[in-house]
Amino acid sequence: MNDLFLRACRRETTERTPVWMMRQAGRYMPEYRALREKRTLIELCKTPELACEVTLQPIRAFQMDAAILFADILLPLEPMGAPFSFEKGEGPVVHSPVRTRAQVDALRVIEPEELGYVLEAIRLLKKELNVPLIGFAGAPFTLASYLIEGGKSAHYDQMKRIMYGDPDLWHALMAKLAEVVRKYLHAQIEAGADAVQLFDSWVGQLSPRDYVEFVAPHVSHILKSVEATGVPVLHFGTGTALLLKQQREAGGTVLGLDWRTPLAWGWEQIGHDRGVQGNLDPTVLFAPKEIAISHAKRVLDEAAGRPGHIFNLGHGILPGTPVDTVRAVVETVKAYSARS
Repeated sequence: MNDLFLRACRRETTERTPVWMMRQAGRYMPEYRALREKRTLIELCKTPELACEVTLQPIRAFQMDAAILFADILLPLEPMGAPFSFEKGEGPVVHSPVRTRAQVDALRVIEPEELGYVLEAIRLLKKELNVPLIGFAGAPFTLASYLIEGGKSAHYDQMKRIMYGDPDLWHALMAKLAEVVRKYLHAQIEAGADAVQLFDSWVGQLSPRDYVEFVAPHVSHILKSVEATGVPVLHFGTGTALLLKQQREAGGTVLGLDWRTPLAWGWEQIGHDRGVQGNLDPTVLFAPKEIAISHAKRVLDEAAGRPGHIFNLGHGILPGTPVDTVRAVVETVKAYSARS
């Protein structure tokens, strides 16, 4: 098996920098769109054979150094008692936003087997892959943002109203979400995932002080437990330049850096005893190919060949991204980072 990604997670010296891209399986690929024409996103997620096929598509197309399971961070919410749907033009919509003590109390701390289709997809993929498989889950803050706001939000005002105004209710919700996520990630590892990533996509909305008070205990509950399994644990967020030291303390073998954070500076904040992942701006992939390539080389130059760097985007690939540019960037990373 190509284990470059796993060795980089452990900060071992590698013959080149491993590369994969968040949302590498999805809407920008014609193969995915062909599958999606007659099926909903949820149907793809809940059919292990189809989730397996979608996961494999970018591995076949680009020879990425890691695969990430095709699923969605919101999948645990439905069995917990918070059904949602994906609405065209709006994204995920939670049908009954959770904002009261009664609603929080009613949420179930589910067992991972209630998401058995995800675990089965992992087992199928392990029979097919020659690169490591990354499992994942949404972090409590990001899941809470959808639960409370009812979907995407610009200001997170409903959420922060509870966080600041009723901290006991906030921590009760976060504790339930954290335990669900902790169990879910452990189950993914037991099913065969070689590494896991915790997506805290919207936590950059917080100040360092608020992160420490309202988020860190719950994230640490997850990450410290999962790290004890010995598999690499990737801790990801966006807009987190001022939170990197706090995220490091919360846990993670590798921390994600978004495109707003200079890679060399961010790594210093985290400490060179941890790996880093990132951090090309996803929108650069819409630029002329030679421009995208130059930006990729700049990321590698900032990493300076230090063991522990995994090349990735600062967030997920966007719909409409040119496939040829993705391929050119992946090939550039492999060639430009090759160690003599």
